[in-house]
Amino acid sequence: MKLVNYRGRAGVLFEDGLADVHQLTGGAFGPDTRSCLDDWDRFRAVIDAATNRTPTVTKGKLDEADLGPPVPEPRQIFAIGLNYADHAEEANIPKPEFPVVFTKFVSSLTGPRATVSLPSDTVDYEAELVAVIGREARNVPAADAWSYVAGFMVGQDISERTVQIRGAAAQWSIAKSFPGFSPCGPALVTLDEIASPADLAISCRMGAEVLQNSRTSRMIFPVPELIRYLSSILPLLPGDLIFTGTPAGVGLTRKPPRLLRPGETLITEIEGVGRLTTTFT
Repeated sequence: MKLVNYRGRAGVLFEDGLADVHQLTGGAFGPDTRSCLDDWDRFRAVIDAATNRTPTVTKGKLDEADLGPPVPEPRQIFAIGLNYADHAEEANIPKPEFPVVFTKFVSSLTGPRATVSLPSDTVDYEAELVAVIGREARNVPAADAWSYVAGFMVGQDISERTVQIRGAAAQWSIAKSFPGFSPCGPALVTLDEIASPADLAISCRMGAEVLQNSRTSRMIFPVPELIRYLSSILPLLPGDLIFTGTPAGVGLTRKPPRLLRPGETLITEIEGVGRLTTTFT
């Protein structure tokens, strides 16, 4: 299943169009995506039953400009730093012994086809796989963690590097939470739609210029381990987001640095999950 936020309403994508969740479920879920995630297991069952009937489908090509972030109001957003060994190496930081966790704020979320205003000339890109939590998780063993994942999204952890590193202590959360600095989407894709959830190609490019190109299997702490670690400390709630870290190739560590400029459009892709198109002004 591919769950989207279409003009503020929850929708399910089919091959021939988009079904409005509220209509498809007879009002049991929707109109927003939060209601779907709050009771995810029942929502999946209701959708499965409803799609055995003929769904109410909006025909025609979906305009991605009308898609917002699939989970527009998560209660918690976690982000993981230095979760690929090659990225830690390029940053000249030792491989972490435990996950490096920070937060991104809800107001930074935006959709899969967004225009983002650059606050400075030191803004960087970070392609990331985003895991969405589908059930409350507390002290979950890694072996059971996949069952707590509602699905995946493509994400970008856009970062203002001057704010991030200035002062006596790093300011990761605030530097990565300017408006529009957390594009994600285009859909929440359930794991049954993805051939190998633990090993996906991840990349971003600017036109023909490839900036990052890796695989999610190269994470130091894979998704199940992140869920185990986080849930051992605090409850993960339905709809929470985990930005799982970025591979090597970020702009700050390139020689010379390759940072974002007005007029550029960044394409971020993850195999089986989708694509983001982010334009900067």
